[in-house]
Amino acid sequence: MHDVVGKQPPVQSVYTAKQGQYLAVIYYYTKIHRQSPAEADMQRYFQVSPPSVHQMILSLERLGLIERIPGLGRSIKLLLAREQLPDLI
Repeated sequence: MHDVVGKQPPVQSVYTAKQGQYLAVIYYYTKIHRQSPAEADMQRYFQVSPPSVHQMILSLERLGLIERIPGLGRSIKLLLAREQLPDLI
């Protein structure tokens, strides 16, 4: 008997819709630019204040969805597979 391994659905119970959009931006930005986005990049994309972006990054890190090196720019590493992310809207 063989188990059928299918595409895993997004981990929506772990993160909010807004957090999912930040995760998607991190994924696509990194894929396109071959480096993770700076907080300023996310601030421009979402049109929010620098403290809003920083608090979101801290929240995503606390949830274990990303890891980063504090004090080192562009060090965000996504800890989810693409299949676990929502589409960017």
